[in-house]
Amino acid sequence: MHRALSAIAVTLVTGTALLLAGCSSSPPQTAGQGPTTVRLLTHDSFVVSKALIEQLKHDTGITLEVSSAGDAGSMVAGAVLAAGSPSADVLFGVDNTLVSTAVDAGVFAPFTASDASALLPALQQDTSGGLVTPIDYGDVCINLDDSWFAEHRLARPTSLDQLTTPAYRNLLVVEDPATSSPGLAFLLATIARYGDGWQRYWQALERNGVQVSGSWTDAYESAFSAGSGTRPMVVSYATSPPAEIVYAGDPKPTRPSTSVLTDGCYRQVEYAGVLKGTADEAAAGTVVDWLLSAPVQADVPLSMFVFPARSGTPLPDVFTKFAAVVPNPSQLPATEVAANLRTWLADWGTVMGR
Repeated sequence: MHRALSAIAVTLVTGTALLLAGCSSSPPQTAGQGPTTVRLLTHDSFVVSKALIEQLKHDTGITLEVSSAGDAGSMVAGAVLAAGSPSADVLFGVDNTLVSTAVDAGVFAPFTASDASALLPALQQDTSGGLVTPIDYGDVCINLDDSWFAEHRLARPTSLDQLTTPAYRNLLVVEDPATSSPGLAFLLATIARYGDGWQRYWQALERNGVQVSGSWTDAYESAFSAGSGTRPMVVSYATSPPAEIVYAGDPKPTRPSTSVLTDGCYRQVEYAGVLKGTADEAAAGTVVDWLLSAPVQADVPLSMFVFPARSGTPLPDVFTKFAAVVPNPSQLPATEVAANLRTWLADWGTVMGR
């Protein structure tokens, strides 16, 4: 459901590098010469309906092989190590916190999607100079367990500043930004908000008892009180409340028991790109086009619980009713993130004693 390149993450990429650079049994056939296999490298949160993959084969002759490389950080780190000589053909799931790292390393071949004009206006220029195509976006935000706050008669916080106050001591769980994509996004949100004072903010969070988990799964499912934990605030997504309803057993609730603190959210955009060095750029480009196609984009919300990048894509009712609308999400330029990420992560580790 949900997705950091760092000195720590680099230690995780050996298997990914072997996947990217290792020998494949046979190269894909070129477009127009019969059935073709395209290898899609992605993170472990990628989901698309099987019927759409089968339709892709029916329409184009392309058999899609999907390989998961763990989290987004490990995936990108492996792609960087194998830049120019991959055994995969397309990469999906590099986001705006990591895309400059991949681009600077020469991971992608130039490609412009045939339906690029159908992208949302805010995303049409977001292609790193014609190397990647936006496929989806979402907002990383603090999620709140409304039932817990009601039971304890405590007002829900409405700002990032409140999270450091005594009323909310020992109530927040976040993910480690060195190993978790939403954890990294939350760190970047605090840097965007507090500038040079971001370390003081984290010092205040640490003094107020913030808990750090290694992954989104550990934080949301094990530490968050709406899961099996005790903490009623967790870093997750603006689209987590709809997921709560979709995955609930029958009879399904009529509304989620969680809500979203929309102050201090960070906008994530995920991209797909043709890997430089693929044996069949044309077929790889067809898969990128497919990811941006109307049927796949309509599948994105309930498959990966993010928003589609294609303009005019209808949203399911559970999204329109319960996904939080974030009026002013934070974003930092990808080049700034790439230039400072290792320093920021090291400084965060020092502040948090990790």
